[in-house]
Amino acid sequence: MSYSKDFTVAICGGGLCGLACAVALSRAGISVTVFEASSFSQEAGAGVGLGPNAVRALKGLGIFDAILARSDQPEPIPRLFGFVSAKDPHDFIFSYETKCEDPVALAIYRPAFLDAVVELLDPSIIQFRKRCTSIDVSENGRHVMHFADSTTHETDLIIGADGVRSVARRFVIGELAKDPLIYPNTAAYRGLVPTEDLRRAGVQTELTGRPLCFVGLDKHMICFPIKGATVINIVVFLSDYDKPPQSELPYPWVESVSQKELKEHCKDWGHDPKIILDHLKNPSKWSIHALDPLQNYVRDKVVLVGDASHAMLPHLGAGAGQGFEDVFVLIQLLTHPRTEKSNLSDVLARYNDTLQLRSKLCIACMVSRFIMIQL
Repeated sequence: MSYSKDFTVAICGGGLCGLACAVALSRAGISVTVFEASSFSQEAGAGVGLGPNAVRALKGLGIFDAILARSDQPEPIPRLFGFVSAKDPHDFIFSYETKCEDPVALAIYRPAFLDAVVELLDPSIIQFRKRCTSIDVSENGRHVMHFADSTTHETDLIIGADGVRSVARRFVIGELAKDPLIYPNTAAYRGLVPTEDLRRAGVQTELTGRPLCFVGLDKHMICFPIKGATVINIVVFLSDYDKPPQSELPYPWVESVSQKELKEHCKDWGHDPKIILDHLKNPSKWSIHALDPLQNYVRDKVVLVGDASHAMLPHLGAGAGQGFEDVFVLIQLLTHPRTEKSNLSDVLARYNDTLQLRSKLCIACMVSRFIMIQL
């Protein structure tokens, strides 16, 4: 098979950003292979919110229509976010509306997103159960990925899309450097509840029309509809402001917890949130980690995208969208007619400069939103 470029690409991580990269590169005729540590059967069943920037980036990558078809949402809708008090009588606080020229959004079940995108790929492009353990440079100057099964893969360019616990990031910042990963003492309790169950139980607040946030002190609950509004995706955030941010927590970061534990944290809430928590039978607790801004997102021919480069708390609902922006910019650069193996370093330097400003701005906005919600 002939390719449009004289360089090969390996993608470390087959999640949202990794697969989006793979589709765009393969369509452009670039040799690409994806290495994913897990299998899709193990993917967490959480909801993903795609804001206006994510929608535009996915359209630019040419994969939005396939995702929309899997979303049970006939078309993107204006992004309206309501905030109400978690205490009775659940007074309305304010409504947040995106102010941009294309104020649309989409909510989709994460496994549905992955299924939609993987169907756009030649099956030979993606390899599952390939956990990358380290990256180094061979004598010929190419990069080598080492895997847990003792195999290796050599390539010209590595795109690190391997999430918050990124192996690619370790290479970029240097093995001896302190990883900027932090735990800001915020945990998310997640679960899915059938909409009809909540109606029958007496929830009065409308949950199917738009995303909604029940606001409490040091905690809040996000509810947004997925699967054609037949299921409500629930995320409860609890924060401990008495503790300073700490370094990475021991693994695992995701664990099953009792319903009683979650309800105890929210015992001062009112009628509707309590009913919702009563129906959250098997919540999972996610210890949310974030990254301090990196000095660089590129080293040699290894480049970071998504959470591997700028993992942030999810309070702006922009983490996925920021990752898709990364992918869109990187794809535009790699597929440019003048891009070739000999000038990859210059191309990646341009990407690094672009990412520095945009990601830091997004993180700053996220922090201000978090403070506004919980204080």
